[in-house]
Amino acid sequence: MKLLTFAVPCYNSAAYMSHCIETLLTGGQEVEIILVDDGSTDDTASIADRYARQYPEIVRVIHQPNGGHGEGVNQGIRNASGLYYKVVDSDDWVDEAALKTVLDTLRGWAEEGNLVDLLICNYVYEHVQDQTSHTVRYSGVFPENTVFQWKDVGHWSPSEYLLMHSVFYRTELLHQCGLELPKHTFYVDNIFVYQPLPFVKSMYYMDLDFYRYFIGREDQSVNESVMVRRVDQQVRVTKIMLRCCDVMSLRKTNRKLYRYMCRYLSMMMTISSIFLIISGTEENLKKKDELWDYLKETDSYLYRKLKYRSLSMVSNLPGYQGRKLSVGLYRLARKIYKFN
Repeated sequence: MKLLTFAVPCYNSAAYMSHCIETLLTGGQEVEIILVDDGSTDDTASIADRYARQYPEIVRVIHQPNGGHGEGVNQGIRNASGLYYKVVDSDDWVDEAALKTVLDTLRGWAEEGNLVDLLICNYVYEHVQDQTSHTVRYSGVFPENTVFQWKDVGHWSPSEYLLMHSVFYRTELLHQCGLELPKHTFYVDNIFVYQPLPFVKSMYYMDLDFYRYFIGREDQSVNESVMVRRVDQQVRVTKIMLRCCDVMSLRKTNRKLYRYMCRYLSMMMTISSIFLIISGTEENLKKKDELWDYLKETDSYLYRKLKYRSLSMVSNLPGYQGRKLSVGLYRLARKIYKFN
């Protein structure tokens, strides 16, 4: 039985994918590694095939025409046989000792027949430019080493959002929630984390630095100049998130989840707005207004909540000086929290 499926979307990853794969292989026969070659034009396909031949009971390869990161994640979900599912980008890696501890925990749940919907671990930003690292942990948010529910969740700080790097979803839950990420679109990891949340009834947090998130390539999707060029895709993802869940229906039934999902949407609206401002074009300033109008038409109550009573207020300061201050505050937050 496979306890954990790792999906590794790979596009022209030949220079660094082996390091990622080698760390995953330390999970042995209890893990499944699905390498999705997303129409690569370098040696990615041959490297993936070599690992599949060498480790036929662990590694599977899917070759597909280029569909983007989201389609790589989709292929992993469609083909996963593990009880749990985790995405690992091909330039990142996992801590081998932490992987062993996670597998021990998953094995215990499987033997008891009591599977938790969502497992959460820490992740570490590895900054290549200044050779520093920064760990995002949730020890002040979640109870540790015990099963808990949304009502048990504590206070979230701005640096403690759940990201793709921190979550292990029960595979069947991903099927139940109908998750299907859009093709040819960056930043879909936000949808991956966000959309299944209303289906999550039980959670478990381990204070382990599991995921190592590489930061520093000039072509990386979170590089500021790249995010400006791809701002339309950021906006697209934000709009999908605004309509994929009925957040307001959670106000009375699951108050803490409702608050968290609103904060996540606020973060997405802020990021989209800030990068539309940074681009400096009149066209993109109009797109910023159109994005907020889209939210207003979708849910007027949520519009008022996000625009006037949340983090998003920072991205809606009026006039040229207001926009300049908004960008300055964003860059200060990036420097403090080192999130890209």
